[in-house]
Amino acid sequence: MSPATSTALKLNNDVTIPAIGLGVFQSPPEETTSAVEAALRDGYRLIDTAAAYGNEREVAEGIRRSGVARDEVFVATKLWISDYGFEAAKVGFAASLRRLDVDYVDLYLLHQPVPSDFENTIGAYQAMESFLAEGRARAIGVSNFSAEHLRTLIDRTDVVPAVNQVEIHPYFSQPALRAVHADLGILTQAWSPIGGILVYVPGSDEGRGPLTDPVVTALATKYDKTPAQVVLRWHVEHGTSAIPKSVKAYRIAENFGVFDFSLTADEVATIDALDKGVRGGPDPEKLNRDTHPKVVDNS
Repeated sequence: MSPATSTALKLNNDVTIPAIGLGVFQSPPEETTSAVEAALRDGYRLIDTAAAYGNEREVAEGIRRSGVARDEVFVATKLWISDYGFEAAKVGFAASLRRLDVDYVDLYLLHQPVPSDFENTIGAYQAMESFLAEGRARAIGVSNFSAEHLRTLIDRTDVVPAVNQVEIHPYFSQPALRAVHADLGILTQAWSPIGGILVYVPGSDEGRGPLTDPVVTALATKYDKTPAQVVLRWHVEHGTSAIPKSVKAYRIAENFGVFDFSLTADEVATIDALDKGVRGGPDPEKLNRDTHPKVVDNS
């Protein structure tokens, strides 16, 4: 694969999404603006946030300060479960547009499935279909959905999700789910793409993550790249969109430096073989308003 290949990916409705973007999950609001500004000045054009992150306003300010035109920035955000249901989703979406200071978003996602209340999950997605039809969202999709969730949703709605954003990294690569995505025409987007979820949750051991794995560090030495760059290039080789998070300017720049080298098919397979099949984030099957009682303030 040429190093120049796959800097952007095409969604199932022909909208183009950058392969690498900046995620702002757990980025403190006071640090989010400078992180977004730095990323856009470094060449990023995808910024991924969510209503539940509490930093959509700071994302908007970072975009303004960067000087990059709105139509050059792919803005993605998510609807939190406290706003699920057809009518509630309209309120939540309007609030996100207001906080982001935009007339439309490029990608709008359901943040989680709620298996115990899938009727309201479906109702929220049906509202999102209307946002798409109105041009207020250029693409719609989901996050943290299993293959079963996806098939149930598709059976009961009209628009196949363009994206499923899920936990993907070398230690949890979800090959079966990615195969379902490929079959259904859904782009796989990776949150925690370098395995940060394994090291920053309470009680984690920094050595648990793939960035210290000998396979990854050996490839980093071979290519004179950082372990994070090797893992992000692995995502690019797979045709996955990845949204690494950082608020440090040098790491933001570093994470974007993955388009000037390639991994061989054998090297990709070697990283694939690191999969442990153990999720670092919450189990979507168990997530509901009781386990995650956060309510987004849409006032």
